[in-house]
Amino acid sequence: MENLKDTHQEKIIKTMEMSLSEKDIKGLNPLVLAYIGDAVYEVHIRKYLVNIQKTGVNQLHKKATQFVKAKAQATIVHYLMDTLTEEEITIVKRGRNSKSNTSPKNANISDYHYATGYEALVGYLYLMKRQERLANIIAQSIEFIERQIEDRL
Repeated sequence: MENLKDTHQEKIIKTMEMSLSEKDIKGLNPLVLAYIGDAVYEVHIRKYLVNIQKTGVNQLHKKATQFVKAKAQATIVHYLMDTLTEEEITIVKRGRNSKSNTSPKNANISDYHYATGYEALVGYLYLMKRQERLANIIAQSIEFIERQIEDRL
């Protein structure tokens, strides 16, 4: 039993260390990029909030929602569009134009599509290991949403 556990753990570690080639990443379905990007963005937002806000989990969750909801991501991608490279714009458009079998629960369809484009960009930059650019995009996103929140107060 212990040997089986070790083998399983080794497979998991190997999968975590695995990298995709640039060709493989560029060939991924944009919804897969968005799937990864959603998780990456969420983790970055949570880390940011934990560092700046010494409060309970409920308050952290409410604050995080302001950054990760589709409407916020859609406004972010519109805001960033002039600062994106042609390659990044192509990724956003691929994500935005992808046909998903799911429908948005708390967003209009346009915001949902643009949010998918934003998440695809985050996933793409993450998988391509463009950490500096990813950090720049997320930092701009956080600053933008923080200003939006302040303007509403």
